[in-house]
Parts: sequence; structure tokens; C-alpha cells
Amino acid sequence: MTETVPNYPFERDATLEPPQEWADLQARCPVAHVRLPSGDTAELLTRYDDVRTALTDPRFLRGGENAARVATTKDGGIFNRATSGTDMMRGEGHMRWRRLLSRSFTIKKMESWRPRVQAMADELLDELIKSGSPANLSAHFALPLPVRVICALVGAPSSDQDKFAHWSQVMLTLTRYSQAEVEQAYVDFDGYVSDLVDAKRADPGDDLLSELTQISDSEDGRLSHQELIATVRALLLAGHETTSNMIAIMTAMLLSERERYQAVIDDPELIGGTVEEILRLDTTLSVIGFPRVAAEDAAFDDVTVPAGATVIPCRPAANRDPRRFDEPERFDPRRANAAQHLTFGVGAHYCLGQPLARLELQVVLGTLIRRLPTLNLRDGVDGLHLRKGLLTGGLEDVWVTW
Repeated sequence: MTETVPNYPFERDATLEPPQEWADLQARCPVAHVRLPSGDTAELLTRYDDVRTALTDPRFLRGGENAARVATTKDGGIFNRATSGTDMMRGEGHMRWRRLLSRSFTIKKMESWRPRVQAMADELLDELIKSGSPANLSAHFALPLPVRVICALVGAPSSDQDKFAHWSQVMLTLTRYSQAEVEQAYVDFDGYVSDLVDAKRADPGDDLLSELTQISDSEDGRLSHQELIATVRALLLAGHETTSNMIAIMTAMLLSERERYQAVIDDPELIGGTVEEILRLDTTLSVIGFPRVAAEDAAFDDVTVPAGATVIPCRPAANRDPRRFDEPERFDPRRANAAQHLTFGVGAHYCLGQPLARLELQVVLGTLIRRLPTLNLRDGVDGLHLRKGLLTGGLEDVWVTW
């Protein structure tokens, strides 16, 4: 009998709830054979310890030309080309890249951005409130805020934020955009950033890209022109697309059970814990994440993943593993180990920008509870819909009232 390989991502019954298959697989099957949107197959991991192993064990390599294609485009999607022409994602090349960037993403340095992020959030909320209730929180707050932050961070004009938003969405396609559209986005983006790098090298300012160009031009520098372009692309995709989605998701998750939002209004000290619990519980944003390729046979309980197989370490499923988190489905902003979630990854590829992402989410939540204490979902939970066709899932427009 021919094996029926399920399509992945799995369908779900409720927008904010995980697909039932995750819990079923955690209970009975450490490795599941699944079919990706491209038609290629991969091995899905859902248990916390297994996912952590795939993210940290050097036997599992990040991407590469032998990896299963994720997207329906000819090149297989962002993972198959994001750092082409560089050695940024593997071995010593990756460690070198991280060493050069890590000084720019310390918690202390990111905290210095809090007043600027707060000012941007207040300005956008001023405009939202002025436009009146109801309003599309996604389009008029969740999306533009991280784009403005990233533009300021890399020294790009804020007037170009719509270009950044378009390029990032096209480059993150699973099924939504054609190969020609993807190719054009890369050409336009790389040309834009190349010009920006040249401008910053000639006339550096007080921004990250200027700092990186000076590092790359110094005697101990190792960042090539192509690596600078790939770095800005990584910052754009991680710092804008995922954070804007997470702002909308956080708002929806808190308002879907209104007492969660009210609890933070009553006790703003819960902001930090609430953000961590939202990051742990979200099931919509990164269901494919960053695939790995097994460099050699690897055993998970009694199942062997063969060398050359592509592995999908499902972080949102791992974040709900009862082996790691007691009553994992329960929302608890006081959960002691919530920050052990794998949303930002772990190990050598732990997200460099996570201090900024956390800061933005904390600022957003603090601003919303202070200025819009009567906030509600206009259409309730039933009015929330998943974004489809993109590597970063998340939600379609989140409409709110106050």
C-alpha cells in the first residue's frame, strides 16, 4: 500500500489554535513525513527536545542546495537563495558574521532605541485614533511601526517603507507570487541596498548600516559588499515582516479573551511576561521556520532520519510540548519558564534581533493599554483569518474598535 503523505502546513479548525496533528504527533510519533507546498517532502519534528536538537546539533545544516524546496517557485524559496554568494549561514563564516553583528544588537544598545520606538508608536497611534473607530490595526499600526524602526536602524528613508514592505512579502512567498515576481523583487531590493551601502560608505551616518560599512572597510573587517546586502535583507525580513505580524497576533490573542488584555491594564508589570507568553503560544507565524538538512543519519527515539533528509523543526509545536511546559495550552503571563520558548531559535542561529523584537512588542502593548483601554476586536475571533501563501503566516487584517 502506498503511504499517504500529509500536506504541510496542516489545516486547522480555529485561526488562533494549533492544528490537532501537532499534539497527536507529540504523543505518538517523534518524526512525521510531510509534503511541503513545493511538492518536496521533509521530516517534521514537534517535540521540544527534538526541535532543540535539530536547531543546535551540528549534524543538522541550515539549508543548502540539497535541501527540500519549500516554495512553489523554481528556486524553492528564500532559504535556498537568501545568502547565496556568501558563507554567512554555515560554520566559521556564520560565526564571523555573528561576531561582527553581535556588538550592534546587545540588549543595552537596543534599549537605547526604546524612546525612538515609543515616539514612533505614539505618532502612529495618534493617526489611528484621529481616523476613528473602527480601524485596521494591521495596516495602520502593526505594519508601519516595524518598517519605520528598520528604516531608521539601517538609515533608509522612511518614505521608502512601502518598497520594503512589498519586497519582503514577495521574497517570503510560498505559493502567492510567481518566479518572475520573485526575481524582480531580488533585483530591485539588491540594487536599492547596493546603492544605499555605497552612500553610507561615502557619507556615514548614525545608523547600523553606516556602522557595518565601516567595519567591513576596517583592517579586521570581513563583510563583503554582497554580505552587507544579505545582512540588510535578513534585518528587513526578520525585523519588519515577522515583528509586524507578531504585533497583530499579540493584539488578537489578547483581545480574543478580553480578560487577558484587561489583566495587563490592571497590572502593567505583566507586560514583559505577557509578551513572552504570546511568543510561546502563537501557532500562526512560523510553522515551517528554517529547515535543516541531516548531514548524517540521526535517531529520534526509534525513528532514524537518514542523511540528506530535510528536517522541519516546528518551533510553535515545541512551544506547546507538555514535556517542557506544564498545561501548555493555558495562557499564563506569570509562567516562570515562558522565556524558554524556541520562537527566536536557539544555539548558533539564535535570532540576533530578538532584543529589538521584544522591545517593540513591549512598547506596543504598553502604548495600547495606556491609550486604548477599551480596545476590542470588531468582528470577534471568527473575523480573524490566517494569511496564506507566505512563509511568514500570521493574520490577515485585524480590525479593532474602541
